[in-house]
Amino acid sequence: MKDTERSVRVTVTRNGPYIVAGRVRLSDLTIATDAAGVSEEWVGHERPEGKATVALCRCGHSNSKPFCDGSHAKVGFDGTETANRAPYLERAQAFNGPELALLDVEGLCAFARFCDANGRVWNEVAETGDPELRETFIHQVQNCPSGRLVAWDKARQAALEPHVEPAIGFIEDPSEGCSGPIWLRGGIAVVSADGEQYEVRQRVTLCRCGGSRNKPFCDGTHAAIKFHAK
Repeated sequence: MKDTERSVRVTVTRNGPYIVAGRVRLSDLTIATDAAGVSEEWVGHERPEGKATVALCRCGHSNSKPFCDGSHAKVGFDGTETANRAPYLERAQAFNGPELALLDVEGLCAFARFCDANGRVWNEVAETGDPELRETFIHQVQNCPSGRLVAWDKARQAALEPHVEPAIGFIEDPSEGCSGPIWLRGGIAVVSADGEQYEVRQRVTLCRCGGSRNKPFCDGTHAAIKFHAK
């Protein structure tokens, strides 16, 4: 990993915004669906390069989303972190296939729904002995933004993750009529308000609607409350 990658981190402030330190690519990411509303692919739009340090809204009330404008103080935002800090592998349930397993931590679900296509990944994993189905399965799992789902190589005892540069995306979900969470990719460190670093993972989604019961991570509440960032 490059030094520039290691330097990017997100710090959760107490009842306040996320502070992003280190230059990192920002983009708007839209969930594109088929005619039946099934998630198919990500469509991205790059944002102009910003400052080396930025504050991102997590209360959901900023008038300058995705950036913080101080609204958290005005609304009395309670940003208490409640997320389980145990490592992913200690919490994951495994669904076994011939050579791959599907690992799943349901509490991390950000409701992006890429898992639902092609008969759902929980069923697909049993068919991954077929090279074509294996490729489709891995692609669907890797599109899960929160990292709830992981494709696991049983022989290597390793997760199948593509190498991507650190990036931060702001998810939009037109099919559900709402804005989604903040998507961190590429192993960006997240540090809690009490100074403890969460497990560094390749895919993580942070709540930006203010309503998650798994703060600082997304739990899909944005879809239930029809959160709008624009």
